[in-house]
Amino acid sequence: MNITFTDKAITKIQEKYGKDSSLYLKLKYDTDGCGCVVSGVTTLWIVDEKESDDVTIETNFVPVLVEKTKQVFLDDNMTVDYNESAYAFMLKCPSQILNPRMSFIDKTKEAF
Repeated sequence: MNITFTDKAITKIQEKYGKDSSLYLKLKYDTDGCGCVVSGVTTLWIVDEKESDDVTIETNFVPVLVEKTKQVFLDDNMTVDYNESAYAFMLKCPSQILNPRMSFIDKTKEAF
């Protein structure tokens, strides 16, 4: 799996979190409230610890955590971009836009 971040996406993430090396980015395939695992939605999370099912994907920015069991729902080559007019992140692959308004959620212990 290959994940690339655009310059706009990197800038937006750094504006909020700086270069805090104790935090992880996680590409979460969220199925809560969806009723079916194939109806999940991708979201970008900030977390402060890795879970047992997480695998680390190297990127052009920082390593990203992805749940091993959910990789089947993601594309092999993806790009995380930031859409300034929508104030949202976007996840796309060469053949389609996977999520045009991807949420960016702080899931650190400090956020709760």
